[in-house]
Amino acid sequence: MARDTEVSCLVKYLVFGFNVIFWLAGGFILGIGLWAWFEKGTFDNITKVANVPVDPVLIFVVVGAIMFILGFSGCVGALRENIILLRFFSVVLGIIFFVELAVGVLGFVYKDWFKQQLDNFIQANIIHYRDDPDLQNIIDFVQSYFQCCGGKDFNDWENNIYFNCTLKARGSREACGVPFSCCKDQGENNVLNTQCGYDVREEETNPSARAIAIYTKGCVPQFEAWLQDNLFVVAGVAIGIALLQILGICFANSLISDIVAQKSRWQFRR
Repeated sequence: MARDTEVSCLVKYLVFGFNVIFWLAGGFILGIGLWAWFEKGTFDNITKVANVPVDPVLIFVVVGAIMFILGFSGCVGALRENIILLRFFSVVLGIIFFVELAVGVLGFVYKDWFKQQLDNFIQANIIHYRDDPDLQNIIDFVQSYFQCCGGKDFNDWENNIYFNCTLKARGSREACGVPFSCCKDQGENNVLNTQCGYDVREEETNPSARAIAIYTKGCVPQFEAWLQDNLFVVAGVAIGIALLQILGICFANSLISDIVAQKSRWQFRR
């Protein structure tokens, strides 16, 4: 007995199910970003976003919005068998895939250039360390997790106005210091020692004592070492994401072909 429809139910609901999850995840991330902006008062003064090199919340908003729109187009396109929405989903997902592929290849070929750009990015954010609480929390997390301090080394904190040694003459306790996240011992019993990095960059500080107190290596070399140590894990995650994107593109195009075939069948019957 001939099939009544050319559209594969398996492919249709695979695309639908995948995009429902993607859509909900995008909405959740977008919601967190908008809520964080509201809590920081960004909507009262939208120019705050331009005051720092990268607002971490802006990343949540942009990524969440892209996921939400992409998931919506794929979800509704599959459910309603809408060719325009499915093609939009397929093309955008393909663009994202090739951009990721290009960045990966260029990152491998121009490794030194990317390292320099990463260092420049960290330096710019060090300057604005105290300008945004979310940026400050991310820098503190990165330095604690990767056991590093600054971009190239701990002396990069001289570029921040609060830790600049010239403020020593004004009686600033943070002058010639580093943030607490650079410290190897940040406190005990959940009591944070925010003063552990004071005075560690003074010239008279013993290098051995400094090395005991804080992480002296920069985050750029530490991140590079982390990538080398976790190369297979990072590669596995990247391949997994790429395969999901390729499957999404293939299933969407297969569904489009089925819909076109079904429409041709209807026209032939007429």
